[in-house]
Amino acid sequence: MGTPLGDFVRAKRDSIQPESLGLPDRGRRRSPGLRRSDVAARAGISVEYLTRIEQGRDRNPSIAVVNALADALSLDPAERQHLRYLAKITGGECSAHRTPEPPRREVRPPVLRTLRLLEPGIALVTNRLGDVLARTSAYEAVTSGTGLLDAEYPNLTRYVFTDPRARTFFADWDDMADEQAFDLWLGPSVENSEWLTAELATVAGPDFTRRLNRHMVPRRGVLRLNHPSGCELRLLRETLELSSDAQQLVVLLPADDETAQAVDRLRHRPPHRLRAIS
Repeated sequence: MGTPLGDFVRAKRDSIQPESLGLPDRGRRRSPGLRRSDVAARAGISVEYLTRIEQGRDRNPSIAVVNALADALSLDPAERQHLRYLAKITGGECSAHRTPEPPRREVRPPVLRTLRLLEPGIALVTNRLGDVLARTSAYEAVTSGTGLLDAEYPNLTRYVFTDPRARTFFADWDDMADEQAFDLWLGPSVENSEWLTAELATVAGPDFTRRLNRHMVPRRGVLRLNHPSGCELRLLRETLELSSDAQQLVVLLPADDETAQAVDRLRHRPPHRLRAIS
């Protein structure tokens, strides 16, 4: 049985062409990407040890080995951080013998007050599972008519993968799906992530499972939305990590004048109010 760490290393190895690292093309290969021997040589470890890591038979590689693998695979900073995180949860066997559970949905009063200060801006408090825990009235205006906030406990990840309207609302749906699947690895806790993953897997189908298991580190570019009113919105995202709460304060900023004007029109339709779910 594999591990998240082994799956990620194997997926990255399969995605890299030898010539991109200055390695010779040795002809036809049984699988795409780099040979294990190429990665092992670049990392300074044996092929047998790399095989054990990829197959999940070695769950505790040293920090030096993890860093060597990152160098061998030419990982960028975000991918290196993800590799270290996977090594940590794989070594700790965090998911073993624990019962999946839903996450906490409480938002601390000081965070709610901070969110209120951001009115009339577009902002929300969320977590890596995609739970929309609190939001400004402008966020409600921007998402009105999309179905995102219809549920008793709105969840962006569930919406992206199970609501057909999401594929129209998010102009770059594939990128958004990659982001939401990846963020489950960084959820408030392993138990929380497993709870949502198990729930989604039964309704979201193989597309969700495929994205989750390929560990694609998202680039998080401009968020492009097609509002049901006909507005086309381009938004920049600024995120403040609330590490003690395992939550995030996300502010969405218009990327151009046209978006700012469209948001202003949407914002003045509903009354300004702040909602929190707890």
